Amino acid sequence: EAQLVESGGGLVQPGGSLRLSCAASGLIFSAYDMYWVRQAPGKGLEWVSRINSVGNRKMYADSVKGRFIISRDNAKNTLYLQMNSLSPEDTAVYTCQAKAGANVIARGQGTQVTVSS
Repeated sequence: EAQLVESGGGLVQPGGSLRLSCAASGLIFSAYDMYWVRQAPGKGLEWVSRINSVGNRKMYADSVKGRFIISRDNAKNTLYLQMNSLSPEDTAVYTCQAKAGANVIARGQGTQVTVSS
């Protein structure tokens, strides 16, 4: 059974940084494009970032461009999201997804990120 498990969330002050991880098991991690999405309280799901299967093509939402960095280590079956210059607007549950085209193959349970002083 495919499983994705996020970690690394927490409480951070504005301007701070966090690094999220997403550990994959039960799927051929290197075969899939990976995504980070987030959902803030009372808001819909927002796409944050995407990385292709080999890790050489990355895309970011305008809201995080220049502050967040997505990466992956296929040898470790792990996806990362380095988040810098965090603001309260980044407060959300962050979830990783494995996708094949438009199809979501697996999604994690999410990790809470709270940016507050």
